[in-house]
Amino acid sequence: MQDKNSTYNVHQLSDHLFRHESGKMVSVLTKIFGTENLGTAEDVVQQTFMDALQVWAFKGIPDNPSAWLFRVAKNKAIDVIRKNKHSVQYDFSDSERALLKSEYTLATTMENLWKEELIADDMLRMMFACCHPEISEENQITLILKTLCGFSTAEIAKSFLTSEDTVSKRLYRTREFFRQHKIKMEIPSASEIKNRNSAVLNSIYLLFNEGYNSTHSNELIRKDLIDEAILLCKLLTENKDTQLPETFALMALMYFHSSRSDSRLTTEGEIILLANQDRRKWNYNLIAKGNEYMDKAAFGNSISNYHLEAAIAFEHCTAESFGKTNWKRILELYDWLCKISPSPITELNKAVVLMQVNGAAEALQFLKGISEKNKMETYYLYHSLLGEINSRLNNSVEAKKNFETAIRLTQSKTERKMLKEKVAALLN
Repeated sequence: MQDKNSTYNVHQLSDHLFRHESGKMVSVLTKIFGTENLGTAEDVVQQTFMDALQVWAFKGIPDNPSAWLFRVAKNKAIDVIRKNKHSVQYDFSDSERALLKSEYTLATTMENLWKEELIADDMLRMMFACCHPEISEENQITLILKTLCGFSTAEIAKSFLTSEDTVSKRLYRTREFFRQHKIKMEIPSASEIKNRNSAVLNSIYLLFNEGYNSTHSNELIRKDLIDEAILLCKLLTENKDTQLPETFALMALMYFHSSRSDSRLTTEGEIILLANQDRRKWNYNLIAKGNEYMDKAAFGNSISNYHLEAAIAFEHCTAESFGKTNWKRILELYDWLCKISPSPITELNKAVVLMQVNGAAEALQFLKGISEKNKMETYYLYHSLLGEINSRLNNSVEAKKNFETAIRLTQSKTERKMLKEKVAALLN
């Protein structure tokens, strides 16, 4: 039996692999069993990871963990088909899966369905199946985050600023829609793809945000989620049907933000705010990649929120110092962004920039206005920003209340520590 440290390493690796491989496995298994049997595909993946935890804890981690997982999942899929060979639950009437009905061709056909070169297309098809036009956008994104990105119900709830019960109901309704309508896994037509692509990009964007500023984990930055988001978006940039301006703009945005990851935390894991970051630690290769994707995004007749957010991130990445940041240009971009894609988070960010350009008093008035419109009282960043503004206005009592409210509302230990330090600074 392995020691506790080895068991911990197994759990660390399996968690990373679940993020990285679950989407691939669910996509292939859903192709095999049909979208109406999405639950079967998810069960096979879950059982595969449970096997991995048990076997690897005793026998050690295999040389190629991903191949091990795929092999076990294939074998489990074969077992399910054999166990249900007289059932009408699985429809193998199409040409691609017809040979799964025969014991003589079952294993060979199963092997062919798991070929590496087909998996990327399967993931794209699965993403677009999740974004069927008769499914609401919220439900589309929820299902993508759950099935393709390995998000827990709690993580999705945090991303949507909603309850776990609401997320569970969304997932149930969407799976029921799949079950009743037997949605095909296919890339939509050219006339449909733009609208369907919007929901896919939004889910990738939410996944990246959870990695960039984790709402639930002890780790503020989760590079596994950042990498997963970039991988999914890269699939879209490499497929001729999804090479749209907003796809490239989202890639640019993610590269610009990722470039600053190594400067955002101390070696002890404490937050370093943008004003205090060592810009020598920024990854200028990633900034260059972001510029390349921005160039690729510069076509078509419309500007997306991803174009504007990438432009804002570009201003931060190219400023010589915090003091030399072009805050007026950033405020112009936020004004534009609030018009084409209004959201509470966008308006919070605009308030931060307003504070830099026009001072804390104007930012406070703006912040009170968006609170009345959007009911921000349950969102910790609203109270954190309110505390910062009141602190700058020397309203120490109010600032203390704001920071303490933010501490209660955030689940991040890193952010709690930073907020407690701000409270302590007010008392000195």
